[in-house]
Amino acid sequence: MLANNKINVLYLDDEIGNLNAFKANFRRDFNIYTAISVEDAFEIIRKKNIHVAISDHKMPEVTGVDFFEKLVITHPDIIRILLTGYTDVKTVIDAINRGQVYRYFSKPMNPEEIRSTIYGAHELFLSKVSKAENIEKLRDTNEQLEFMLRQKLIS
Repeated sequence: MLANNKINVLYLDDEIGNLNAFKANFRRDFNIYTAISVEDAFEIIRKKNIHVAISDHKMPEVTGVDFFEKLVITHPDIIRILLTGYTDVKTVIDAINRGQVYRYFSKPMNPEEIRSTIYGAHELFLSKVSKAENIEKLRDTNEQLEFMLRQKLIS
């Protein structure tokens, strides 16, 4: 369940001004968690149920795509959005292929477009979680049916 009925959004950027501006723009709509490093981002993810992760691409230690590539492995249900001030085709291709991003935005960002995208990303998050829960229920039901069938065959 959502705390305060808000979507939990993580924003990773190496520039504190960008983090503060993002939080100021969206704190009324979403629970905003900000991180200045990948380590901080994963610490937040360990502690909070993050639904949507947004990352700047160009950072000193790691790129946003590198962060998302790790996130796909550790938390595949979190929906990923990449922001960048630079536009090149290789970054877009890497974002799609390696980071499995939901959307890609160029800076400066349009707050209304980002807001709308976060809501859409959350719907996708809920759909992925629901699908995983349904698959688990089907597995349990299948195991129960197999057990009952084995019992019937033994009798």
